[in-house]
Amino acid sequence: MRWKVGGACAVAALAAYMVNQATGTIPVPAQAVAAPADARAAFQTREAVVFPAFNPYSPEKAALGQRLFFDPMLSGAGSMSCASCHDPQKAWGENRPRGIGEVGMPMKLRTPTLLHVATAPILGWDGKFRSLENVTFTPISSPVVMNLPESVLIQRLRGDAGYVQDFAAAFPNGAITRTTIEQALATYQRTIQPGLSAFDRWIAGDARAISLRAQDGFRLFTGKARCAECHSGSAFTDASFHDIGVGQGEDIGRGAFFPSSRMLRYAFKTPTLRDVAIRAPYMHDGSVATLEAVIDLYDRGGIDRPSRAADVRPLNLTASEKADLLAFLKTLTSTGPAPKFEPSPRN
Repeated sequence: MRWKVGGACAVAALAAYMVNQATGTIPVPAQAVAAPADARAAFQTREAVVFPAFNPYSPEKAALGQRLFFDPMLSGAGSMSCASCHDPQKAWGENRPRGIGEVGMPMKLRTPTLLHVATAPILGWDGKFRSLENVTFTPISSPVVMNLPESVLIQRLRGDAGYVQDFAAAFPNGAITRTTIEQALATYQRTIQPGLSAFDRWIAGDARAISLRAQDGFRLFTGKARCAECHSGSAFTDASFHDIGVGQGEDIGRGAFFPSSRMLRYAFKTPTLRDVAIRAPYMHDGSVATLEAVIDLYDRGGIDRPSRAADVRPLNLTASEKADLLAFLKTLTSTGPAPKFEPSPRN
């Protein structure tokens, strides 16, 4: 199953834009131009952040979640916080192939960015988490990550007068429990958004916001290179799972939950491409060191096997086309503040 990001209108616009690219009906300009209207519809509109009914938004809850997120009290020895791996200065991830836990042991997978986690239907490289709330205690209580038993964390928070006051402000009964900790942290994480990029300025109508080379790269991204088949919408992800020819051996991703599915064997979550140029290394296992190497991987098509996604196959890109794609991907790096957070009026 594939989830498309950006709503039905945006998906239709993206499809139309890609058809036009394939048929050559969109001319390649000799000078900088603003993004075409159908590309704007497909990539400009950001999804509203809708909070679940069981955990509605409140500023007090978000503030509490932010405090918890950056507090090393959430680890056994008090030496690491959630932000130790999900560093806002590193696009809410980290620049290591694998995370390193409090006791110095490497984690199984690369730390994913928290950008756009609010709009993902399920989370984790293999989709094992049904919600942000469901993620919370896996790293906190894991002996190889934050190494803190749930009961000890609750005891610590209940013994801190500041936290007692903050939980009372965030929740009607002021309870400090596993559930309220999960809800506070998830609420804060849903407010995390990427900053505005050069691409955002271009897609909004500034013809000179990105270079000619980057504009050519965007046409490749949505055309010949087929990147937008999975990296779609303003979040640049379909939030689904595909085998792109990377995983090997027992590293089978989503296939572990669906052993009879051929297409989900070696399938991993499509990550957002926001801030991708500053998020090296790449892939679920951190096995690809540079963005240039990622482009080379897609150009050769990865490992050819029955589970490999249909859109992943040799591209035969020229050196110039690879440079164009790289130039475009760099335009997705945040250069300005994130849009002001406003919870959906549906909550």
